[in-house]
Amino acid sequence: MEASAYKTLRAPGQDEFIEKKSRFIGCGSPVADEAAALAFLAQIRAQYKDANHHCYAYIVGRNAGIMRYNDDGEPGGTAGLPIMGVMRVRGVVDCAVAVVRYFGGVLLGAGGLTRAYSKGAAAALDAARVVVMRRTHRYLAEVPYPLWDRTAHALGTFPCVIEGQEFTDRVTLTLRVREADAPGLLALLARVTDGRAETLLEEEFYDGWEDA
Repeated sequence: MEASAYKTLRAPGQDEFIEKKSRFIGCGSPVADEAAALAFLAQIRAQYKDANHHCYAYIVGRNAGIMRYNDDGEPGGTAGLPIMGVMRVRGVVDCAVAVVRYFGGVLLGAGGLTRAYSKGAAAALDAARVVVMRRTHRYLAEVPYPLWDRTAHALGTFPCVIEGQEFTDRVTLTLRVREADAPGLLALLARVTDGRAETLLEEEFYDGWEDA
């Protein structure tokens, strides 16, 4: 993974499971800053206000400069820290994870709680989908209509995303591609159109790619 890339979550997501009659709900979300993390956690507490525990961890900053976790009444080290541990192993930043527990009447013990909260964190990350945020380029490209079929076939074999297309006497495309793959994309367009494709770099930004 290039130095400028980092892992985070695609979008808010959640999943749940039952462990010895206790219901665990893992919830994950990308967050831009600590205020956003706290807002997400407040939302989860409000959504599951009747739950027994709302344990959480969040990591903010591409260098993981802010890391917080909370056991919310569970025995120390059995909830927030395991959630944080799963996040650290996955290498994600700029995201928050909450694991909600509805107590089912059966004690799990310290080891059982640690495993359950770790499982809840993993479920949250899987549901919210870990992505690699990479430097990305968006191009506008125009291709002569007679050359569209061969261009479309070539683009189908290249790691880029066709975000839009408009057909007139020329085909106007909006293409999203990783910065590292951009030279290859431009070379491909030039090759399959015999240099007749016209391209314009419209935007440079970070975007999530699911190659984590």
